[in-house]
Amino acid sequence: MFAEDTTIFQKQQFQDFIEQRTNVDGSDLASKLQELFQVLNTDKQNRFKNLDEQLADFPYVNGKLFEENLPTASFDSKMRQALLDCCYLDWSRISPAIFGSMFQSVMNPKERRNLGAHYTSEKNILKLIKPLFLDELWKEFELVKGNKNKLQEFHKRISNLKFLDPACGCGNFLVITYRELRLLEIEILRALNKSGQGYLDVRDIIWLDVDMMYGIEYEEFPARIAEVAMWLIDHQMNMLISSEFGQYFVRLPLKKAAKITHGNALRIDWQSLLNPVNSIDVYAQHANIYLAEEPKPEYKSVNVQVESFEIHKGTKPEQSKEVKFDYIIGNPPFGGKHLQSKEQKSDLIILMKDIRSASDLDYIAAWFYKAALYIQNTTTKVAFVSTNSITQGEQVPILWDTLINSLDIKINFAHQTFKWKNEAKGIAAVHCIIIGFSTVENKVKKLYEYESVSSEPHELTVQNINPYLYAGPVVIVNKKSKSICNAPPIKYGNKPTDDGNYIFNDEEKAIFLSKEPKSKNYFKKFIGSVEFINNISRWCLWLKDIDPKELKQLPYVLDRVERVKKFREKSTALPTQKSALFPTLFFYISHPQSDYLVIPETSSIKRKFIPIGYVSGNTIASNAVYLIPSATLFTFGIMCSTMHMAWIRTIGGV
Repeated sequence: MFAEDTTIFQKQQFQDFIEQRTNVDGSDLASKLQELFQVLNTDKQNRFKNLDEQLADFPYVNGKLFEENLPTASFDSKMRQALLDCCYLDWSRISPAIFGSMFQSVMNPKERRNLGAHYTSEKNILKLIKPLFLDELWKEFELVKGNKNKLQEFHKRISNLKFLDPACGCGNFLVITYRELRLLEIEILRALNKSGQGYLDVRDIIWLDVDMMYGIEYEEFPARIAEVAMWLIDHQMNMLISSEFGQYFVRLPLKKAAKITHGNALRIDWQSLLNPVNSIDVYAQHANIYLAEEPKPEYKSVNVQVESFEIHKGTKPEQSKEVKFDYIIGNPPFGGKHLQSKEQKSDLIILMKDIRSASDLDYIAAWFYKAALYIQNTTTKVAFVSTNSITQGEQVPILWDTLINSLDIKINFAHQTFKWKNEAKGIAAVHCIIIGFSTVENKVKKLYEYESVSSEPHELTVQNINPYLYAGPVVIVNKKSKSICNAPPIKYGNKPTDDGNYIFNDEEKAIFLSKEPKSKNYFKKFIGSVEFINNISRWCLWLKDIDPKELKQLPYVLDRVERVKKFREKSTALPTQKSALFPTLFFYISHPQSDYLVIPETSSIKRKFIPIGYVSGNTIASNAVYLIPSATLFTFGIMCSTMHMAWIRTIGGV
């Protein structure tokens, strides 16, 4: 459809083929499409001589786009008509960038969360690529556009740039980046044309091509979409060139493609994409066979060879003579500490094995670390979209102390927290940041502040950006278990690990008591963040001091105890298995005898103050809150102060 509306095919060539060569009931549509794909993948010289003339008129595409033989589909009349309805639309101006949105819309929501697949809008992509390189390139163009020789040198240099998105998804970052570079190339050609340089053949002056773009994608389907999207945007830009210089220009058959690798970016040597025949890449391919499973102790040394920059701990690799990526960009999967799959956790721990408490990091931290290793002793610049959690709390000393003090990383620009927005269904409800970094420090650093997470950014020129994304020196706050003054300790709330068997709402409690009225004395108020903030009534069975003889007289309570025991026994975590020996107790107990202060673990970003309050010692706090036993009014005042909230917003995040 895109091809026939953008002059790759003749006007309505595909539509006419469907209307005139397939049955109305759709019964032969699949076989006809397969026949068409075969023709598009065959050079005209090698096609059957007696081929249907309507098929024979289609051009040879190549580029492996129609190479794969797919299982035969099954169509009916409604599906055939739906295909034709799509043909009636004008596809010439469709943005290849929306492919990511389309793909996200049809993904299973749970699968999307597991993969961390959140489509990035064009607006947010420009927030990243403009300060990373695009603004700088346009400034340089303005300086050299009056000098023919310097302009040609500039054109040559940008045509040799290489970009990598190591978590490319459907290719949005690569598509928008390539489009913006081609628009810059058009301006270069306009300037050269004004200088008196004529063009006999427009093919001779277009130096940028899709093979300057590289990507890695974990899932095969979006990886293939990324390849196609790159061809689509390339053709759209070629149509602009044709219009600008009055010469029809189309790249057929396709000879070059964006180099999209299907695989796990944290297990692949990124340099192997530029040097695919080197020994490290061959070894990495073999290593990935077992690394896809749980790492085996006898093979732990393999990672040292796969990751060429981890060979000598504590030292930097020698200056590489290899061609490197100029820019690394993207939106890697987020994956919070408790939301990572077994394989993702393994990815992170293997890569960051020398970093203490690395398992407490978000999954995306591994991309920052791997990129930092890759750019050692290079001028390569990196920028990633991330959740703001890697610039808050305990993750800062774990990740950024290593990046800044061991790997000499400089933050050259950053967007503070903003709300995620895109055109796809199921918009990710996350707050994001953008961080641009390299080992080469920019003379001018840009910090983009937001009055609110939904507002537009204000650009500030600053001397330094610290890991909390504020203008100022690098000061990293480390986690401490004890106060530096005589402040009372803060504890985690009580963790049931009960599969919901000990927790009740009002209605559930009433039903249970109607069956087991003698259990009334063992019910206590139960609060977490949601219950405390919204005054929601919940209860728990608190069996800490129950007499075994009395427990036997409460069959419904005993049934709950047995369920908890079986649930814990099935756990893969050893501490949980051990807790099955004491099923009447919560997995973790921190309940004080006195009244205490409750601090919700999570609260709304719209609040100027965290809701904090006193709770009766007869109420059980869940692990969704923190508690301070025997807290004084002075403690309460400090916790609720403007000063403390300023600290929380700066160090703990919002």
